[in-house]
Amino acid sequence: MRTQQLCWGEAQGWRRDGDASDANLVLYFGTRQALASGARYGELRAMFPKAHIVGCSTGGQIRNDDVSDEEIAAVALRFEATQLRLASEPTSGPAQSRACGEAIGRALKADDLAGIFVLSDGLKINGSELVAGIIGAAGPNIPLTGGLAGDGANFTETLVGADCPPQGGTVAAVGFYGPAIRIGHGSAGGWDEFGPRRRITRSNGSMLFELDGQPALDLYERYLGEDEARGLPGTGLLFPLLIRNPAQPGHDVVRTILAVDRDARSMTFAGDMPENWVAQLMRGNFDRLAAGAAEAARQARAGLGEHSDQEGLAVLVSCIGRRLLMGQRTIDEVEAAGLELGSRIPRLGFYSYGEISPHGASGVCQLHNQTMTATTITEAA
Repeated sequence: MRTQQLCWGEAQGWRRDGDASDANLVLYFGTRQALASGARYGELRAMFPKAHIVGCSTGGQIRNDDVSDEEIAAVALRFEATQLRLASEPTSGPAQSRACGEAIGRALKADDLAGIFVLSDGLKINGSELVAGIIGAAGPNIPLTGGLAGDGANFTETLVGADCPPQGGTVAAVGFYGPAIRIGHGSAGGWDEFGPRRRITRSNGSMLFELDGQPALDLYERYLGEDEARGLPGTGLLFPLLIRNPAQPGHDVVRTILAVDRDARSMTFAGDMPENWVAQLMRGNFDRLAAGAAEAARQARAGLGEHSDQEGLAVLVSCIGRRLLMGQRTIDEVEAAGLELGSRIPRLGFYSYGEISPHGASGVCQLHNQTMTATTITEAA
């Protein structure tokens, strides 16, 4: 496996180290504004005519120890002994999410399928249902990682490209096949819980209506205060909800807000909000968030086993809420992950509206919010 990192800037165009024109997979991440015209995709297609080219809009791009809003970050990969397959499906809203996932899972399913990396529209999807559909069709033991595309803190439109210019309402997934591929994964948070625990008493999929029998938005606004409440849903990124199934202690997941309905007093989250689960507000601690990123990277590198020192790639997907909270200290979590991964594993990634990775405790693939997830990829020698 060989890797070549690239980046694009308005003034200098594309810059790249070395030549990987024979690449068979290119991943790229950039702002919605930089990707919308499709010109950058066209340039990548000209440079890598034989590759699958997959990317999405973001809330910021990660390239090694840098986090940028100005550049497009990309990597070209040449696999020597691994077959690839690309599947994509349109989605017009959350109600289609499971069916969309099932279609992708069926398209990629095979006896030698070793892993799936997925990029999804970040606003027209229920991430939990998408994940359930993919693993239900492809198989529960297939590692599934990736994330939901972002649009900074704007929540206007997200874009995904799958061998075509990026567009809204798209889910794309790459399947990796054969015995040579090695995939590691890790996921961790670092948020602190505060306030009382409340039960989800009325919800519908990703829409939350009531906590302890009271309008959910009323309670959220009460804790945030008047100024923060006016900025919802954006300000809600700084105060995600921890939800847990009382029947499965330790299998917590975090959910972040995508939209609010002030008339219905409801909130829409990136994934399911099951009734009778317990919910609790969370807030960030810089040091713990950086430590969480390091833990995710540690898990992902460990997943490569004896191949952890070979040339490879780490794809980091972190939540836009973490970036908004950490501000200039965002670099802390990227550097912390890099120290765990080592110098032989270059890093590419983005800030997302949701992260997809197996749960650290249960091992079941899930949608996460407000986490750092890491996917490591290499081939056996």
